Amino acid sequence: MNREPYNSNPYGSSPVAELSVGDKLWSATALDARSAANIKQTYMLLAVSVVFAVAGGWVGATTPFFIELFSGWIGWIMAMVVLNVAPRIALAARHNPILGVSALVADGFLSGLVLAPILAIASLYAPGAIGGAAVICTLAFGGVTTYVMSVGRQFSAPRGLMTGIFLSVIGAVVLNGFLEIGFLGTLISAGIGIFGVMILVYATSEVLHNREADSPIPGALMLFAGMFNIFVAALNLLLSFGRD
Repeated sequence: MNREPYNSNPYGSSPVAELSVGDKLWSATALDARSAANIKQTYMLLAVSVVFAVAGGWVGATTPFFIELFSGWIGWIMAMVVLNVAPRIALAARHNPILGVSALVADGFLSGLVLAPILAIASLYAPGAIGGAAVICTLAFGGVTTYVMSVGRQFSAPRGLMTGIFLSVIGAVVLNGFLEIGFLGTLISAGIGIFGVMILVYATSEVLHNREADSPIPGALMLFAGMFNIFVAALNLLLSFGRD
């Protein structure tokens, strides 16, 4: 299940500096105090979304009602509505700290909840797949987050990439040791982790180059959508290997 990517300018009509994909992945960005604080707050809110997504996934996978609900076509339609409406509510309430963060928390929890069927299948046929997908995403997210939280007056996209890629490759090797997914599985797992790092770094550059970013909530939503899709892709991959 994939989420629709958010608009590249999630703040509405605010101008975004025109940079190529290569610039956003391989250039450095000078930061003032406001932008540095905004990007750190963005990643803190992203972490909150991820925590509540894990909680929602656990509730969904351990509750037969949600497993059955989201396995049918009615549940599928509900999931599509949830995954598209909840972020828009958070965007609309981004200037209200209480409502905005509450909507962000709800978006994370509901995003995990709608994964109930695939999480239930994975826990039955390949229990290690869930942990493996979580490891890949955690290392990709952790590497970039560690770098972002340490930046001062400059955000260097290459450094963020290298940090995240290094941890993703290590994670893929460790996964092979536990799940025995073979050389191809290790290669693909590393590729998913690296792709996730690139998404995070690219989206971070997008947030930093928005000249009128007035809230960390839209950036957190955009980054969370990328993390969500990476987790689902990794879970599907490891589930396939685990069932084989």
